[in-house]
Amino acid sequence: MTRDEFLIKTIPHERQIKFQQLEFYAFVHFTVNTFTDNEWGNGSESPEIFNPKKLDAEQWVKAIKKAGMKGLILTCKHHDGFCLWPSKFTDHTVDSAPYKNGSGDVVKEVSDACAKYGIKFGVYLSPWDRHSKLYGYGKPYNDFFVNQLTELLTNYGEVFSVWFDGACGEGENGKKQFYDWDSYYDTIRRLQPNACINVCGPDIRWCGNEAGHTRKAEWSVVPERTRDTEKIAEASQHEDNEEFRQREIKAWDGDLGSREVLLNEDKLVWYPAEVNTSIRPGWFYHTYEDDKVRSLEDLINVYNCSVGGNSTFLLNIPPTPDGLFHENDVRRLEEIGDYLRKNFTSNILDSAKLYCADEMQGYEIDNVRCDNYDGFFRTPDGKTETTVEIVWDSSVNIANIVLKENITQSQRIESFTVTAVNDGESKEIYSGMVVGYKRIVPLDNVRAEKLIIRITDSRVAPTLSFIGVYERI
Repeated sequence: MTRDEFLIKTIPHERQIKFQQLEFYAFVHFTVNTFTDNEWGNGSESPEIFNPKKLDAEQWVKAIKKAGMKGLILTCKHHDGFCLWPSKFTDHTVDSAPYKNGSGDVVKEVSDACAKYGIKFGVYLSPWDRHSKLYGYGKPYNDFFVNQLTELLTNYGEVFSVWFDGACGEGENGKKQFYDWDSYYDTIRRLQPNACINVCGPDIRWCGNEAGHTRKAEWSVVPERTRDTEKIAEASQHEDNEEFRQREIKAWDGDLGSREVLLNEDKLVWYPAEVNTSIRPGWFYHTYEDDKVRSLEDLINVYNCSVGGNSTFLLNIPPTPDGLFHENDVRRLEEIGDYLRKNFTSNILDSAKLYCADEMQGYEIDNVRCDNYDGFFRTPDGKTETTVEIVWDSSVNIANIVLKENITQSQRIESFTVTAVNDGESKEIYSGMVVGYKRIVPLDNVRAEKLIIRITDSRVAPTLSFIGVYERI
């Protein structure tokens, strides 16, 4: 087996495929911080301040659905330890708040709204609880955390994601809490086996920043030890360990999966990236940010580089103290949805002829017309370069091109180009690196009667499961 053949032996789990197919989904940061105007709480906040008098979870879900999002992850408990559900294991919860006279359950309201409108529901549960007196005492706190995790995973229907960050401070005893990640993961796998565990977890990794920045080449096949250092807080426990520092891979490293990086790696994992950022500068709502909602152009750029760069896009929208998305945020979400519908609806590949001299029997180029993995294009073994021609009877306007590999066969393509031909003149209009689950090639209404897609390098015989060529409508 060659080295490149070894690299493509790593493939995704079914739950990872389904997760990546969601592409674009929402984060909702909401807790006592919304009422104190802080980003992080310290755990001493009184539940009495939590009273979102106009809370409307359906307004949230309708807004994100209009944006083209397919999931919502709720901050069920942030670092302050306040629970948006009536947990049996602490009194620092919504049932100690004036909201609905102590009978409210925000988690249920949101999960019910998601179910009603066909949106996947996910939970964020901070491992750092600055209110709990058990924090810092090892097993008692880990048991407490598993109990709360169990409540969220058994009382609110199907969960598509459990999102952990690695925030880790000291307890009242002056000691850091050592998180029992294995017991957390075992609980999730037992209760919600189809849920992906994000960031501090084995399924989906952090892209390395919260600004929406992305890599030019995002690989899903990375060294297994990448998972170890994704446990951000846990890494701090090794800060004096020279061997650990030498082996450490940082989430923000520029290259996590090229041939060069993987050259001496014997243990690989499928570990795709998630790009997470907020629609405002902060993660929680602040009145002074009402005029600082990110521009449509900025958000579309993040979308193209994340969803269209072999990652997923998690966009945070923070509710106001009234419990509603602000009108400026709602307007921007609607604009995003309008943009996506206008730019990715009219696939003019249907009216084109497709040609490739490197077709393999059973894997012909016409298979790329359907967006699934049941049929796909692949070159013969040993053929790592190929050219696909797309020809129309007359010139067309092209706003975006979408390429997808069949990731059930791993990630193979390392570089490609796109050339447009019009009135007999050829011009290279794009060059890219990886494709992976999805590559969006954004164009400025290029006019062409023919497109030539050249795959110039692959680890082994390249695959394409889908090609989309879109006009702007």
